[in-house]
Amino acid sequence: MKNLMNLYENADWEKAEGYPKGTFKKDLRDDKFGKTILLKLPENFQMKPHSHITTEQHLVLEGEYVSSGKTYKSGCYQIFNPGDEHGPFESKKGALILVIWDVLTK
Repeated sequence: MKNLMNLYENADWEKAEGYPKGTFKKDLRDDKFGKTILLKLPENFQMKPHSHITTEQHLVLEGEYVSSGKTYKSGCYQIFNPGDEHGPFESKKGALILVIWDVLTK
């Protein structure tokens, strides 16, 4: 098996640069096909609306967050197309999110 990693272990977490204080990430994949991370949102997380030049996918694994007035709980999935503005995001109790970005293709 390639790159075996336990997603719930406390190892390999690092500060998530560009995110609000207290947010951590665990890199799962970063290659020519895209990037996949686990994103750990702290209590009282808040992030302004933003967009990306690539597709972004979210799968809520634990906890919940609120975005654009809707609550996304454990098991919820969202996909954002390139250029879609998404957010604002907030999480009162924190959350664990699987985030996947596709690479930009021509």
